Amino acid sequence: MSPTTLPAGLEHGSVTFLGAGPGDPGLLTLRAVQALANADVLVAEPEVLDVVRTHARQGVTVLDTESGPDTPQLTVVDGASTTAGAPASRDAAHIVMEAARGGRRVVRAVAGDPGLDTYAAEEMLACAAAGVPFEVVPGIAAAVGVPAYAGVPLRDAQGADVRFVDASTASGRIWTEVGTSDGTVVVSSTLDSVGAAAGELVAAGRKPDTPMTVTIAGTTTRQRTWCATLGTIAQTLKQAKVLPSPDGGRPVIAVVGERSAAAQRDQLSWFESKPLFGWKVLVPRTKEQAASLSDQLRSYGAVPHEVPTIAVEPPRTPQQMERAVKGLVTGRYEWIAFTSVNAVKAVREKFEEYGLDARAFAGIKVAAVGEQTAKALVAFGVKPDLVPSGEQSAAGLLEDWPPYDPVFDPIDRVFLPRADIATETLVAGLIELGWEVDDVTAYRTVRASPPPAETREAIKGGGFDAVLFTSSSTVRNLVGIAGKPHNVTVIACIGPATAKTAEEHGLRVDVMAPEPSVHKLAEALADFGSRRRAAAVEAGGPVTRPSERRPGSRRRRTT
Repeated sequence: MSPTTLPAGLEHGSVTFLGAGPGDPGLLTLRAVQALANADVLVAEPEVLDVVRTHARQGVTVLDTESGPDTPQLTVVDGASTTAGAPASRDAAHIVMEAARGGRRVVRAVAGDPGLDTYAAEEMLACAAAGVPFEVVPGIAAAVGVPAYAGVPLRDAQGADVRFVDASTASGRIWTEVGTSDGTVVVSSTLDSVGAAAGELVAAGRKPDTPMTVTIAGTTTRQRTWCATLGTIAQTLKQAKVLPSPDGGRPVIAVVGERSAAAQRDQLSWFESKPLFGWKVLVPRTKEQAASLSDQLRSYGAVPHEVPTIAVEPPRTPQQMERAVKGLVTGRYEWIAFTSVNAVKAVREKFEEYGLDARAFAGIKVAAVGEQTAKALVAFGVKPDLVPSGEQSAAGLLEDWPPYDPVFDPIDRVFLPRADIATETLVAGLIELGWEVDDVTAYRTVRASPPPAETREAIKGGGFDAVLFTSSSTVRNLVGIAGKPHNVTVIACIGPATAKTAEEHGLRVDVMAPEPSVHKLAEALADFGSRRRAAAVEAGGPVTRPSERRPGSRRRRTT
């Protein structure tokens, strides 16, 4: 059934044509995020899917438009449906119309902006012909977003004319028009044909020495920009060993013009000059535990890769935990102290097992170590009464913990749910302050399963630029499940004890946090990367990542 021959009177849903931008997920608009959160069905090309899927609700039906001859066959992956063998892009209108039947809210996501997407325009016309309501959520077009991330403003104070050209469809007349002007030209092309586009502009009248920049994978941490002129761009790409290449058909955005500020790019390149730009950083934590740390690394331009080295299991003897939770309800404790997200999770699971909720904490003071632990409590419905004002550790908590006062504290006991391998620092400190402590094993930590073979090979073969070790156990466990990191990998440790363990395993420690904090550790790594970049620039050499120093890496590098 074609989109234009749907039965009369059939109740339709609605379609939102949404621009996913040029690649950086952070460039989605607030309206786009809202539309994705309300979608029943998400239709997107594979290259856009990862950008938008994060914001879709659990259980959304996901259809991609990857080439294939058959109607989409839905399968469930991670709580959401996706396709196996979806139709080609030219049939996307049919997918959208079918998905809109029965009152469902459909989001059709395209790269860049829907107004510049030929297929999106055709799909909008199909919706209009069938009487299906639709709306458009604009996105940042690659021709605008990529130059901004490359540090190439398109206009100067004199307001130069800006023309946009799609090299794949440009006729001789279009090349002549832009070639005879003195404005800025933004060319959408491919890596292997951008040289031909430069030749067209020269043939049309542009001077061969006109500045030109070419950017691939714009707005992502794979972005790379070359500065040349119309006459030298082909040779520049050849010398960079990106041509000929299997990736030659990848899209690029080229900016041409005297007023495009290409000559000042060394001062304006804010994105590619981030201290850890493009660095692949191994974070030995789960995605949940590493959330804020990974966000911080991304702000420095890095690509975090979370690999859990520790798995959490219930205690071997749960009776102690069960008695403590019952004591919590019956008023046995004045305080409960959480030192990790896992401790919060363990208590919450036991609460749910007994049919309890956050109201059971009424009248009990709650302490938390660390931002993530506090967030986990808030998500549970509990606002901590005490979070260390300084160092986020057991020592930091003891600095702020009040001594027991029999006049003001009716109960002298603290419930401390912890891991089986926790140190005694906190227990000893609380006892010294006059408190009785029920030190309860809430969970056990065991070595995690080995990561996929590809990740193990990257660790041992130098595929990672840096690894962050946040404890001695992460050193031992990572080496145990994946092998020792390659000697080109930058090793960053949270403190002296962790650094000593790393050295005992034959690792060279390059970075150490000034204080025991994961965020200070990330800052220290960024400072290291910044100094390394500055030294390379001062020496007049290329700025490379640590992983590019391993044998053969330069030969394999194509982007």
